[in-house]
Amino acid sequence: MKVTICGTAEATGRRAAREGAGAVREALEAKGGAVIVLATGASQFHMLDALVREEGIDWGRVEAFHLDEYAGLPPDHPASFRKYLRERFEERLPAPLKAFHYVRGDAPDPEEECRRLEVLMAGKDVDAAFVGIGENGHLAFNDPPADFETEQAFLVVSLDEACRRQQVGEGWFASLEEVPGKAISMSVRRILRSAFIACTVPDLRKAEAVEKTLLGPVTPMVPASILRTHPNCSLFLDRESASLLEVEGGLPSGGECVSWERRREEKGRPE
Repeated sequence: MKVTICGTAEATGRRAAREGAGAVREALEAKGGAVIVLATGASQFHMLDALVREEGIDWGRVEAFHLDEYAGLPPDHPASFRKYLRERFEERLPAPLKAFHYVRGDAPDPEEECRRLEVLMAGKDVDAAFVGIGENGHLAFNDPPADFETEQAFLVVSLDEACRRQQVGEGWFASLEEVPGKAISMSVRRILRSAFIACTVPDLRKAEAVEKTLLGPVTPMVPASILRTHPNCSLFLDRESASLLEVEGGLPSGGECVSWERRREEKGRPE
């Protein structure tokens, strides 16, 4: 895993968008089209703001998939991820996408919605997945212990209390009771099939999850740790989310970005 630490959340988002946009351009040039996956949440604010400003992308040849959504939530709910991506990404693009396949969280039958998305994704190679990491180490809405084995593209999952408290802490819901207990999420294995993964993780609240992801064992109890097994994953941190890591020369400031590697004595085969 390639790890980049920037001095601010804004710089982190710009770097992630730049590298992800590069993967999209390469796919457009090589194949004539591209498929991307997009996450939501506070961690993606700056990345998406930068991504829609990237030049040289023919968005009309790009097909997008939505990473996850709360079960039972209508698309106009303030916390709806569909609303988030429409307003922060799709409506801000200079040209319409070829297609955007949203997760219909309010579908009458969530399992049938998973099957619908499975059909849409069948045979498609994701060129760039833009994801984040939760405070509990989750990847998409795959909370610990995550299912590392299923080959399904989308799953109905239960959200643990730590995940639900994060949604309250970020201001999406007024109370824990308002946060849905279930969601529809892209599976871990389907995310890992992406050719390139840009994982953007700013904020001090994510520091412990980042430390466990990078320095602990690869385990379903820290779902994001599986990203270390991916051949082309870049993790983008700010100085706050990287605050529990040992950084030679100290943490960067302002718009500065530095590369980070696990110390040689910490490297080894993941458990």
